[in-house]
Amino acid sequence: MPKKTLCRVAVAAVSGFCLMPASGLHAEPLAVEVVYLRQQEMRPPVLSNLDPVPEDLGIAGAEVAMADNATTGKFLGQTYTLNVIDIAPEGDLPTAARDALAGAGLVLVDGTAAEILAVADMPEAAGKLLFNVASGDEALRSADCRANLLHTIPEDGARTDALMQVLAAKRWSKLAMITGPKPADLAYADHLRRSAAKFGLTLVGEKAWSFDTDLRRAATVELPPFTQDLPDHDVLLVADETDDFGRYVENNTWLPRPIAGSEGLEPQGWTHVMEQWGAVQLQNRFEQTAGRDMRSRDYAAWTAVRAIGEAVTRTGSADPATLRGYMLSDAFQLDGFKGRGLSFRSWNGQLRQPIAVANARALVTLAPVEGFLHQRNETDTLGLDEPESQCHAFTE
Repeated sequence: MPKKTLCRVAVAAVSGFCLMPASGLHAEPLAVEVVYLRQQEMRPPVLSNLDPVPEDLGIAGAEVAMADNATTGKFLGQTYTLNVIDIAPEGDLPTAARDALAGAGLVLVDGTAAEILAVADMPEAAGKLLFNVASGDEALRSADCRANLLHTIPEDGARTDALMQVLAAKRWSKLAMITGPKPADLAYADHLRRSAAKFGLTLVGEKAWSFDTDLRRAATVELPPFTQDLPDHDVLLVADETDDFGRYVENNTWLPRPIAGSEGLEPQGWTHVMEQWGAVQLQNRFEQTAGRDMRSRDYAAWTAVRAIGEAVTRTGSADPATLRGYMLSDAFQLDGFKGRGLSFRSWNGQLRQPIAVANARALVTLAPVEGFLHQRNETDTLGLDEPESQCHAFTE
């Protein structure tokens, strides 16, 4: 008589899987080590310190995912360990990276695009599998892509595409924009322009932010005249990725208009206001671990570690090449609590995922928005599609 399979669901974060009864298991013990390599950021001063950056940003997401993986792994003889290497802003990243890569084949890299690229190009990184959990820089998915580097943080262009899909669906077609002076602000503004053009929206006017006034006292005085000469518009875009002035714009503009971008209606990889598709269960587990809400970088680290766990479970291996091959195959799919399975783009290593477009208190929608179609996968309407990418490392 054939043996019956026993199906278990370990926790809500782990998708259902089938196991043989204990008497039929012959799995060899398998140790899976994951390294979280972080170069801390030197953050510029901003007008407000109301929302400090958590010290465990990203790391907390990896820790929650490791616990999820361990719940599954104990049935299969798999043990998971997380080694966090946290480097000071002026610390020696190359030395720390070489030491980490010498002892581990699976590494989450948290840093700038240049730092992530430097780690991926090290001789010690050959044959290893790296995950970008911090940088949305388009070049890492295009001309500067690397075959050993996958991306679980959304690219910046995918976020702005998601926002423009929502605005286009609402027929809010006339846009104005305020752009901050920092490099990250300027890069985000460029993505907003490109996404607006991509989805047929019109940018009718722009202004560069140049104030150094204490807006905590002067916002109601300075902002109305600053925005007064913008042409009539449906939505005011704010490009303030350094979180400097944007919080003061809403309800202080000359025209009573919604704001979007870095403030107001925001496109994000994750937001704590998501409640559907089991998202509350993930958020609750995260709060129990970190004592705060989950953020996009936490979610990127969580998905990277969970992708590793899913691939290890399905392949029975911790070999980086084996895991990479499975993750980039059509067989891989990850439950990311976003209403559809997540998968990696085989041509540049970017994780396909819906983007939450939300305000501070509620989810407006998940993009891709209904009606924006793609011949392969609707999430490929967000960010670089294969014909647009200059990435060749995944096909060579």
